[in-house]
Amino acid sequence: MKRCPECRRDYIDDSLSFCLEDGVALVQGSVAVEEPATAILYEFGVPPLGGPSSDSPTRAQIHTTGAEAKPLECLVSSPERQSLSAHRAAKPQETAEPKRNRVLSKPLLLIPIAMAVLGLAGFIGYGYFKSAGAINSIAILPLENRGTADSDYLSDGVAESLIYKLSQLPNLKVSPRSSVFRYKGKEIDAEKIGAELGVDAVMSGRIIQRGENLSISVDLVDVRNNKSLWGEQYDRKISDLLVTQREIASEIASKLRLRLSGDGERALEKRYTDNNDAYQLYLKGRFHFAKRTRADVDRSVEYFKQAIEFDPNFALAYSALADSYNAMTAYPYMAPREAVPLAKAAANRALEIDPMLAEAHTALANTMGCFDWNWDGAEREFKRAIEINPNDAGTHWRYAMFDLMLVGRFDEAIAEGKRSLELEPLDLNHGANLSGIYFYARQYERAISQAKEVYGLDPNFIVGRWALSQAYLQAGHYTEVIELNEHALESEPTNQVYLRFAGIAYAKAGRRADAEKIVDRFKEISKTQYVMSYHLALIYSSLGDKDKAFAELENAIAARDYLLPRLKFEPFLDPLRDDPRMGDMIRRLNLPE
Repeated sequence: MKRCPECRRDYIDDSLSFCLEDGVALVQGSVAVEEPATAILYEFGVPPLGGPSSDSPTRAQIHTTGAEAKPLECLVSSPERQSLSAHRAAKPQETAEPKRNRVLSKPLLLIPIAMAVLGLAGFIGYGYFKSAGAINSIAILPLENRGTADSDYLSDGVAESLIYKLSQLPNLKVSPRSSVFRYKGKEIDAEKIGAELGVDAVMSGRIIQRGENLSISVDLVDVRNNKSLWGEQYDRKISDLLVTQREIASEIASKLRLRLSGDGERALEKRYTDNNDAYQLYLKGRFHFAKRTRADVDRSVEYFKQAIEFDPNFALAYSALADSYNAMTAYPYMAPREAVPLAKAAANRALEIDPMLAEAHTALANTMGCFDWNWDGAEREFKRAIEINPNDAGTHWRYAMFDLMLVGRFDEAIAEGKRSLELEPLDLNHGANLSGIYFYARQYERAISQAKEVYGLDPNFIVGRWALSQAYLQAGHYTEVIELNEHALESEPTNQVYLRFAGIAYAKAGRRADAEKIVDRFKEISKTQYVMSYHLALIYSSLGDKDKAFAELENAIAARDYLLPRLKFEPFLDPLRDDPRMGDMIRRLNLPE
């Protein structure tokens, strides 16, 4: 444990070297209680008006603005306040008198010197604030977990929740999760990170959980001049997590000197749940959902359900549950006829509780488009989500791919896809999705260029591999696609998208036997899990087997396959375009002819 010898604040985070309140070097262990630290004026021999007293300002107070200044008692814990008060009461009163006599014997010339120094400090401070101006952008980095791996959900969840809450403020740009979480586990250089992300301020921190005890240390830095704006350590119980997180969000807004409108204040104060158990389960669900594996998505569903049991009015948990079920149809981990009704019910329940929850409108729009084929309803919900939260990149790309692209409004779809990248320029998923929009718009060169950019940033990113594969196929790079997907299938032998692209590539390269082997592998997988018939239809179409292709498309219609609405503009189904059965299917999906 370390303690500040100035304000006597204790810190259990041994990595700290300086006090977060007054910048004094910390010392190891406890410090003997002395008379409270005197103000800077005392160093010039000038006492505050009324002479020295227990109410004299500390050095930390003089460094703050008048609105921020707090008495010493506000800077220490209750036990410390009690010990200081007791010490003052027990200390003989005459001990202060010699000090006063010594101070008054100083030449009066020191008074104007002190005033000049304070005036200069004020001028410098004014110049700093005038030049720096209000902070308009911030990055909230994932907290460093200094506890066990079981606390990872907390270190990620607290940061993600702060990002979510501060993103609701209209005049503040907050770097999204996809941008900041790449710094997880790396050494923090706030100034460098701020430059890379293009933000004015960076918040970093540490979290330690020991049983029911929780310690959160946070530091806020203005990276424009590498000046510390604020630092705090919260030693609480895990049951106080919600309250602590709200305090941190409010302090950040205060230290950034944000001018909040009525809507901004309401957004900052909005409470989605007051049940701490429900909130922790929600964070665990979000933690696992972000990994997207079958096991993790299944676990996310269970955690969200448990959160709802603790708080049946937790709208965010319902919305997150809808996202998990929607995702299961895309990978696919569950048949749409099983998953989508559950997703729709969860999204509708979220909106019953909170009609202003943008995420729930987006989740409902997904079900309306990809499952109900209700394109007008899907557009209405997407637009409502964007109206509520225009800075949610996820809504923009989903609107592009699950509505605009499918009905042939490609210029608008591309604009929405680009908008998602403007909001989250480092998100690989958004970059890969933009490549997909170019692909279906038949802008193949752009599709390849965009896919190469994503793949170059992370060759192991699964959606980037998919985007590059489909773009390469239309360019005739069959050998590259076969190599890319067969290599991936070595580690993921049942990945249906890899199998699809390998099968199409074999078919287009004239390797019919190999393509048919891929079909056989799909049929084997279908014995134990749901398989998208749409994948098989594309392979059969590429082989020239029209009847088999249409048979699989009929199966896809019956199952309501997630990818089926793409058939109107699917390049790999071009060999079927002159068949009247294609026009009939397009009409059945309510797609414009």
